[in-house]
Amino acid sequence: MSVMETSAHQGAAEYRIAIDKNATWRQLAAGLDPELALYFTVSARCGCFMQAARSLNIKATRLRRQLVLLETQLQCSLFNHSDNGFSLSRDGLRLHAQLIALAHERNLPVIEQPLIRLAVADSILRDVLGRDLVALLRRNARVRLDIISLDSELSLQAASADVAVWLGKTASPLPGPSFATTEPRPLAQLDYLPHIAKRYSRVASRPEHLDELADFLLVQWRQDCQVECFQPWNALVDERLAGVVHLQSYELMLEMIRCSACIGLLPHYIGHFDRGLIALPGLFDQPMRRQVWMAVNARSEDDAQVRMIVELIENTFSERREWFE
Repeated sequence: MSVMETSAHQGAAEYRIAIDKNATWRQLAAGLDPELALYFTVSARCGCFMQAARSLNIKATRLRRQLVLLETQLQCSLFNHSDNGFSLSRDGLRLHAQLIALAHERNLPVIEQPLIRLAVADSILRDVLGRDLVALLRRNARVRLDIISLDSELSLQAASADVAVWLGKTASPLPGPSFATTEPRPLAQLDYLPHIAKRYSRVASRPEHLDELADFLLVQWRQDCQVECFQPWNALVDERLAGVVHLQSYELMLEMIRCSACIGLLPHYIGHFDRGLIALPGLFDQPMRRQVWMAVNARSEDDAQVRMIVELIENTFSERREWFE
């Protein structure tokens, strides 16, 4: 046999081997457990195990265990690990290519996630639920969540939501949402007191009587003007001919109290949230209290995603119960 014939036979043999390997990887890809295949393709797409776990809404430790299981089943290493993360190995690239090809052939649709609408009182969203909602989104990158900030009774009446958390009277949840809901449940009772930043008020100079507020600038969140139980504070603000600021933004009101030596009305839990703020008790004889209420839309109370949000809210208030005592 000539050299050219030998070379041609070798090339044909190598080509057949390549074809056989591709066929093998295609068979392996087609026979994979769908969940393991999904975990692998999402990891390959994200290039980061933490981000892949968020996208899949599972813990990163579970994702890593499943990928190790996949490598054990295939008897190969699918990833090259380094200090900067990972890249797909040669076998990983082959498997990924076959899984992508199969996905295109099957034309699998993206699974639509239900849209969950959460309506929350502005201050509760910022002070109490914000951190846990952020943690939820860090764990679950596929969630579809519409967060509606409630700043008044009117906005509550106008809101259409699956879960509503609002501030109301201590004795009754009314007026509540305008849509049909489950029985409203109380989550916490809040006492409201004037607050000032610690750095602007030494213990000896803190006001203990209403007439001692004359030398301080008062700041009023405009939404509180219509709250019936805040009448003692609102009357004091309305009497002012000078030294008062009305604000539409709750965040800006807090910033003015922190940084401008202002006194403003805040829920008593704020000292747990911001250690730089201190309450001024004893200025008013009449207590100023509100109740945090929660209700679920009657049409969506059995939805798994809605139950997840409800459990998150309940757990948050339970874990922070010392804030409200």
